Amino acid sequence: MRRLILPLLALTAAVPAAIALAAPAKVAAPKVNADLAAAVANPLRDKDRARDTYRKPAETLAFFQVAPDMKVGEYAPGGEWYSRLLGLYLGPRGKLVGLYFDPTSGAFDEKTQQGIRAGAAKYPADIAGWSGLSADRFAAMTLDAVPAAEKGTFDRILIMRMMHNLMRWNIADREVKAMRDLLKPGGMVGIEQHRAKPDATFDFTDGSKGYLREKDVIAFMEMNGFAYAGRSAANANPRDPANWPAGVWTLPPTLRGASDADKARLRAIGESDRMTLLFRKRP
Repeated sequence: MRRLILPLLALTAAVPAAIALAAPAKVAAPKVNADLAAAVANPLRDKDRARDTYRKPAETLAFFQVAPDMKVGEYAPGGEWYSRLLGLYLGPRGKLVGLYFDPTSGAFDEKTQQGIRAGAAKYPADIAGWSGLSADRFAAMTLDAVPAAEKGTFDRILIMRMMHNLMRWNIADREVKAMRDLLKPGGMVGIEQHRAKPDATFDFTDGSKGYLREKDVIAFMEMNGFAYAGRSAANANPRDPANWPAGVWTLPPTLRGASDADKARLRAIGESDRMTLLFRKRP
């Protein structure tokens, strides 16, 4: 992890003014379109809706400029919370593709590699079965097995609260490169990520606590072939001090290690403070 993060921290420390000058100011999210509003309000999402207050899915997807007829990849879909919404939104006219870790990256043991491949294999059926739409509206692949025909065909790729794992596992370069290859010219990556304080120490910016500094994420993406296109405050939470010794998982929904006496206080803080950033593929 230190091999990747330390040069990046040195870069950002050396050129903070340049990054600040190059970075667009916070921009307002476009209006939520009728298709997206309908997908967010769909009764099939009733069990998922409790987290909307923290994840702001309508505002987030609008800011990422995800249109209902696009081909969109969700990276590391995990529990498929966003996939279920994206399936409803993109299924009728677009295409949703689950993008799974490269199992051969060196970050995973044999059992985990098998789990990654199994997750990708069942992903289309998962989303089709849940949404009631045809499975051919959905697809999945691991990033070690990207068909040549898929390269340059994606409009958007979304990386939701996952950059810290890519950093701490030291696989961010190869995974982001593979995702960049999938995007069309001018295609965009949307990133939502737990945000460390600007002056946070290394222990709170190496990904092990779940947090990253916003300027480090911007610098990393710019170094890997992307132009920074703007930020949204949709997922900001100034109540989060972002300094939990046990990491971001101290906060809801995990509440890791919290006593019963502390849980009410932590729930009042809410979920983590998150950056919401947009990047465009450079030629």
